Amino acid sequence: MRLEVPTGSIPEWLRSVAEHDPADPTGMNPVLRRFASAAVRSREAAVLVLFSGSETGDPQALGGLPGDADVLLTQRAATMRTHSGQVAFPGGGVEPGDDGPIGTALREAREETGLDPLGVEPIAVLPKIFVPPSRFDVTPVVAYWRTPGEVGVVSEHEASRVVRVPIADLVDPANRFVVRHPLGYMGPAFAVDGMLVWGFTGGVLAGLLAVSGWELEWDHHDVRDLQASLAAVGMTL
Repeated sequence: MRLEVPTGSIPEWLRSVAEHDPADPTGMNPVLRRFASAAVRSREAAVLVLFSGSETGDPQALGGLPGDADVLLTQRAATMRTHSGQVAFPGGGVEPGDDGPIGTALREAREETGLDPLGVEPIAVLPKIFVPPSRFDVTPVVAYWRTPGEVGVVSEHEASRVVRVPIADLVDPANRFVVRHPLGYMGPAFAVDGMLVWGFTGGVLAGLLAVSGWELEWDHHDVRDLQASLAAVGMTL
């Protein structure tokens, strides 16, 4: 679903992300091809893919990416029932009273990180992606944080970290590879800020970077064991 956002209100460096659905030019991103079948009783959810950075981009950088551009991520608490310890976008299940996926994403982000939604401008609602372990049918909401404020861990029962990860770190080829799960799953991953970003979050980020104009060529033939990659940053499966 494309939002009716005035073109002039979206920073030029974010326009491709706002106007194009995530893509998989390498064929190594199965996350983007996950859809709930009619036989599955899925639950609706939404996440906030929140970018911030100078409104005026850097004309010398690929896609005009400003040097201060980042994306908001959380690391789930080790005590969570599903996806414990994993790096994620703020988000969660739809609740009565939410104003569509945008309302869900903003409410969950506020509850998880203390984010002030008033500084957030949604620019795209992406196609739903099914997450088998939780049976959530997740709608990613892409937004621009025009006036960033303070964020942090609100509840240690839900998150252990709240991090603004520089986009420059995500596009650095040295931080990108493919992970292989013991059960056979293979997908894009990022090693940034002492964390391994993989699975749903890694897939959505990789898909957005592929259409952003910021991406540098990286070795998608570099396949690493997931458990060993997690251990390298002090995480476990």
